[in-house]
Amino acid sequence: MKQERKTYTPEFKREAVAMATQQGHGYTEAARILKINPTMLRRWEKEQRANGDQAFPGKGHQVPALEEIARLKRALTDIELLKKQRRTTAGMPELEQRRSSCRLRQGNTVKYAFIRDNKAHYPVRQLCEVLDVQPGSYYAWCRRSVSQRAQANIQLDVHIQAVFAEHQRRYGSPRITKELHEQGKKCSENRVAARMQLLGLQAKGKRKYKATTHSNHTLPVVPNLLEQNFEAPSPNQKWVSDITYVWTDEGWLYLAVVPDVYSRLVVGYALSARIDWALVIAALRRALFRRHFPPGVIVHSDRGSQYCSEDYQALLSEHGLICSMSKRGDCYDNAAMESWNHSYKVETIHGERFATRWQAEKITTDYIDRYYNVKRRHSTLGLRSPQDYELTNVA
Repeated sequence: MKQERKTYTPEFKREAVAMATQQGHGYTEAARILKINPTMLRRWEKEQRANGDQAFPGKGHQVPALEEIARLKRALTDIELLKKQRRTTAGMPELEQRRSSCRLRQGNTVKYAFIRDNKAHYPVRQLCEVLDVQPGSYYAWCRRSVSQRAQANIQLDVHIQAVFAEHQRRYGSPRITKELHEQGKKCSENRVAARMQLLGLQAKGKRKYKATTHSNHTLPVVPNLLEQNFEAPSPNQKWVSDITYVWTDEGWLYLAVVPDVYSRLVVGYALSARIDWALVIAALRRALFRRHFPPGVIVHSDRGSQYCSEDYQALLSEHGLICSMSKRGDCYDNAAMESWNHSYKVETIHGERFATRWQAEKITTDYIDRYYNVKRRHSTLGLRSPQDYELTNVA
């Protein structure tokens, strides 16, 4: 079906031209506010400049007079309801009276909003006359509304960029929103995401890495005691562990990590140029020292030869720790550890080049001790850091 062509009254055209030329909006902004084509607005201006008061003769009257009268009557009805609301406020129940008086105290703001919402159907000048406000005041209010929103966006952009830079491009819109809320800033996640897109801010993305597990061996293995249950009622109930790596110009640097499932806090880690049983033992010893040698902890890992070695198993037995191992080739059996590895690689290693192992080691220790444990918001912890989660929930 062919769409009916929209027509405009002479009053609307004159008001639109005045808005563009006399009130400082310009053609593009006025056309955007009025939802019309800028080219058409320029054509109206040219015609009015050429013909003065005789411009637009007979044009814009294609809308039947009775229909136009009906529209004005509906507008008047809405306004009368607004006035009636003011007269009957005293007889309302307390709650309704509070709501109504709050709205009426806005004064001309309510009228300006009514004009803005109905300007597509009625000439602005006629609405202003009926509502007893000046057209210039209405347009000034429109400019202030746009300016205030733009100013608010500018301020929000500054805060977003500050958080994004502080966390070294590791945070996306959910974590940045949470950070801003705790700073007392009012903003929605959708708004933050939109502003980040306009600013070209994108959190670091993931990249695939090779596996480090060597499970083709004849050493004894143990059953999986976690069964993919990565929740714990308190600290030192379940620890997970794994080995990951960093490439440097000097060769590989290997990292063994031991997080606590309860808070995802990294309680132990170790770095070495060699991927052997000494690496995982050093990480576990560090966890034991930090947690004051708690007995009965389930320590879960993959079936790598390092974790199956006699020395590692002897350390578990010596301190009353319980060994648990994933099934071969099932990454979900150690999903909590895989998640940590992913965050570490994406947020610290991806896109970086390290000339020496020492440089990679410094970056890694800073990430764990000064960022991940104490500052990084974790999605499974209600966007709190591991340290904050433990301080809040553990007496």
